Amino acid sequence: MNINRYNSTFIGLLLFHFSVLLFLIGDISISYKEALIFFENDKLLLSFITNTSCSIFGQNDYSLRIPFVLFYIGSSILIYLLTDNYFKLKRDQLISLAIFMVLPGVNSAALLVNESIIVIFFTLLYLYLYKVKNRNSYWLLIVFLFLDNSFAILFLALFFYSLKKKENILLVLSLVLFGISMSMYGFDMGGRPRGYFLDTFGIYATIFSPVLFIYFFYSLYRIGLKYEKDIFWYISITALSLSLIFSLRQKIQIEDFAPFVVISIPIMVKLFTHSLRIRLKEFRKIHYFIARFALVILVLNFLGFVFNKYFYLFIENPKKHFAYDYHLAKELSSELKNIDVDSILTSDKSLALRLRFYKIKAGDKFYITYHKSQHYNYLIDIKYHNKSIDKFYIHTFK
Repeated sequence: MNINRYNSTFIGLLLFHFSVLLFLIGDISISYKEALIFFENDKLLLSFITNTSCSIFGQNDYSLRIPFVLFYIGSSILIYLLTDNYFKLKRDQLISLAIFMVLPGVNSAALLVNESIIVIFFTLLYLYLYKVKNRNSYWLLIVFLFLDNSFAILFLALFFYSLKKKENILLVLSLVLFGISMSMYGFDMGGRPRGYFLDTFGIYATIFSPVLFIYFFYSLYRIGLKYEKDIFWYISITALSLSLIFSLRQKIQIEDFAPFVVISIPIMVKLFTHSLRIRLKEFRKIHYFIARFALVILVLNFLGFVFNKYFYLFIENPKKHFAYDYHLAKELSSELKNIDVDSILTSDKSLALRLRFYKIKAGDKFYITYHKSQHYNYLIDIKYHNKSIDKFYIHTFK
C-alpha cells in the first residue's frame, strides 16, 4: 500500500468515525453537570465554548457537542501527523491511530462537555509544533496556564524531559509555570488514605479497555528500563505516576490525568511491533494472540459504547446504566411539547435545568413527578427498545 492509499484510509477512518459521533449526538441528552456548565458558568472555558456555539447554531444537542467532536477530529489528525516517520512501517501508524480513535475514554471525551479532549488537542498541537520546528513553543505553554489546571502535569513532565535534554530555557519555564499553576489551581492532596489506588486502575482499564491498559502499563515500565525515552514517555509516565500516587490519599479527578496518558498510545504500538518483528515467525504466536484478544475487547467496548441503549434490556434498574445521566431529558421534553406543555414545576432541580436546555421553562401550570398518585392528567413513559426506562406523571394545577 503506497502513501496515498494510507492517507486515503486515514481520511476514510476519520469520516466514518465522525459519522458515528454525529449519530451518537442524536442519541444522548444533556446531563445535569453539562447543564450547570451551560447555564451557570460552572466552568468558564467550557461555558464560553458551549454558549458561543449554541448562540451561533441554535440551542440544541449538536451545537452543544460539535465543538468537542471537532477537537477530537483535530486530535486524530495531529496524532497521524505526529507519528509520521515514528514507526518503521506505515501501517503501524494507522494501527496507532485506529486504537486512539476507538478508545472508550477518548470517545467519551469527544462527545461530552468536558476539558479532556481540549487538553488532548492542545498537548498534541504543542508536540506537533515541537516536531515541525524542532524547538519549543514557549508562548503556547504560557497560554496553557490559563486554559486548564491539568496542564500543570504537562509542565512537570516537560521539566523532567528538559533535565534529560539539557534545555535550560524549557527547564526554567516549565518549573515556573508548574509552580504558578499549582498556586492558582492546585490538586487536592488532603485526607486520610482511603484505598482509591485500585479504583484508579479500574478507571484506566475502562478508559483503555482492560487488556490494552495492562500492556500499556507494561510498555511504560519496559521502556523506562531498557529503551530510549522520548517526550511521549515523559508526559505519559508523569501523568500516570502522579495519578496513582495521589489516589493513595483521595479519589482523584481522572480527567486531569487521563488526557496525558492516552496520547502516548504510539509508545505501546511501537514497542509491541518491535517485540513482534525481532522474533522468528514460530515464536510470534503469543504476540498474535495478545493482539487479537486486545482487538476483540476493544471493538466490543466500542460497539457497547455506540449501542449502549441496548444494555437497558439486561439491566433490572435502569438508573444503574453507565449512561443514564445522559438519557431521557431530550425524549421527555419532546413528549411534553407533544401535549402542549412548555413550562413545568418540579421538585427535581437537576431535571428542571436539563429540560430548560430543551426550551421547557419553569412554570406553575403543570407539575411533573416520578411518583404515581391517584390523580394525574398525563403519563409519559420513556422507552428504549420497548423497555420502560422511567415514567413521569403530569398534574395540572386548576
